[in-house]
Amino acid sequence: MRDNRIHLLDLLMIALGCAFYGYGLVNVNIANNLAEGGVTGITLILRYWFHIDPAYSTVAINIPLILIGYRYLGKKSLFYTVYGTLMLSLFLWIWQRVSLPINLSVQHDMFLAGVLAGTFGGLGSGLIYRFGGTTGGTDVIARILEKTRKISMGKTILALDVVVMTLSLSYLNLRQMMYTLLCSFVFSRIVDFIQEGAYSDKGLFIFSSKNDEISSALLEELDRGVSFLKAEGAYSGKETKAIYCVINATEITQAKNIISAIDKKAFISIMDVNEVLGEGFTFQKK
Repeated sequence: MRDNRIHLLDLLMIALGCAFYGYGLVNVNIANNLAEGGVTGITLILRYWFHIDPAYSTVAINIPLILIGYRYLGKKSLFYTVYGTLMLSLFLWIWQRVSLPINLSVQHDMFLAGVLAGTFGGLGSGLIYRFGGTTGGTDVIARILEKTRKISMGKTILALDVVVMTLSLSYLNLRQMMYTLLCSFVFSRIVDFIQEGAYSDKGLFIFSSKNDEISSALLEELDRGVSFLKAEGAYSGKETKAIYCVINATEITQAKNIISAIDKKAFISIMDVNEVLGEGFTFQKK
């Protein structure tokens, strides 16, 4: 079944991801008046209007959300989410007080600032997601709404980002917002490259000698529909079954951990799914 152990490598890489993300936020986003989506964007709004340090507002906003949504996260996900939130807050505090011997001055070139902000943010978030972590915020809200209101996580995250970006116009002009959107595009491409994710869904083809166990685990732990497809080995000529499952991109790491814990030799093919219609995505789950 699912591996619920806490791994040191996961913690180290999540911390590294938070360091990259926090560094870019302080030295590129804030330095060049670029907004952000999600809870991070809210902390930037609070910083501008009320002069609240994002290192503190990150914890203040996320911890209540995590406490509300703890039962939807699972023990390991809960621990990693709290850890990621605290690490991000720590590095935001550090980078506002410690300077590295790196010159990130972009000479008022907002295009370069947008690309740099997206690169640092995407690299950091990609590492965090890749090793099973999150930094709380909209991920927690999206998971709560998926479980209680049957709204897909991707739609919730995108909607919340749009709302926060719109609110950010209270202190940004249209030009700065356009470069923020460039930042968001670069961010999503970098995350895609590292994590195979963002807002799109993913289709899994799984070939294993333990099909029944894997399908049961995916049904139980991810609450996603699973189908068996008839297949035949070209070399062996033997008939077998293939598992097909469509999941949210944020569940990729969790799905791979579930499959690996049951059958380390399982063959997994992951593909982009451009549109999903049906139960769990556009219809309510059972």
